[in-house]
Amino acid sequence: MKASQIVEGVLFASDAPLKAEEIARADESLDEDRVQEAIEDLRTFYDESERAFQVMEVGEGYQILTRSEFAPYLERFDTVPRPSRLSGPALETLAIIAYRQPIGRVEIEYIRGVQATGVIRTLQDRDLIEVVGRAEGLGRPLLYGTTRRFLEHFGFMSLDDLPRPEELPILLRERAPLEELMAEEQASLEPDGEGAEGKTAGEVEDSTESGEESDQETDGGTLDS
Repeated sequence: MKASQIVEGVLFASDAPLKAEEIARADESLDEDRVQEAIEDLRTFYDESERAFQVMEVGEGYQILTRSEFAPYLERFDTVPRPSRLSGPALETLAIIAYRQPIGRVEIEYIRGVQATGVIRTLQDRDLIEVVGRAEGLGRPLLYGTTRRFLEHFGFMSLDDLPRPEELPILLRERAPLEELMAEEQASLEPDGEGAEGKTAGEVEDSTESGEESDQETDGGTLDS
C-alpha cells in the first residue's frame, strides 16, 4: 500500500490533528520524512482534482478538513458538527490570555475591568486554557496559558498565526502594571499574611479560583468563535 494511502486513511479517521511522528506510527515503513512527502502528495492531488476538502496544518498537526467555501452548504445540516460557541466575555478573556500568557487572574481582571473567575473556569472546562505555572510573590497566584485545543479550535498552526500585536487594541499590546496590582492585593491582606476572615494568602487565591461564576453570562449573548 502507498504511503499516501496510509496517511490519508489515518487522517480521515482521526477527529483531531495528528503530528507527523504520530502518523508515522501507523506502519513500520513510515517515518516523519515519508509522512511529510505523502501529505504534500495528497495536497497536490486534492487541489488538482478540486476536492471539497484539504489537508490543513492545525494545532501543531495535520487534519483533513472541508474547504471553507463549502460552509454555507454544511450549515443546512444538523448532522454536521459545529464549533462550540463562546460568550462575548469568554472570547475577550481568551484573547487576553492568548496574547499575554502566562498571565494571572488579577491582571486579566485589571484589563477587562470585571471579575473573571467564572469565565476562566469555563475556558478551562473547554480545554482552551490551562494552568502553566505560578507567579512569584504572595500566595504564588496561578498563571494561565492557551492549550493545543485552542489552536485547533481557531484553526491556528501555532501562536505565531495570531494577528500581529500592532493590529490589536492598546490594552492587549501593553502589559498592565502587574507589580502594582499585586501590591494592591497584598495591601488588602493583614500584616501577618491573613485576610479579614483569617485566610492565608494562598487560601485567598484558591478560594477565589473556586468562587462564583457571576461574570460568565452577565455580558450577554454568544458569539461564534
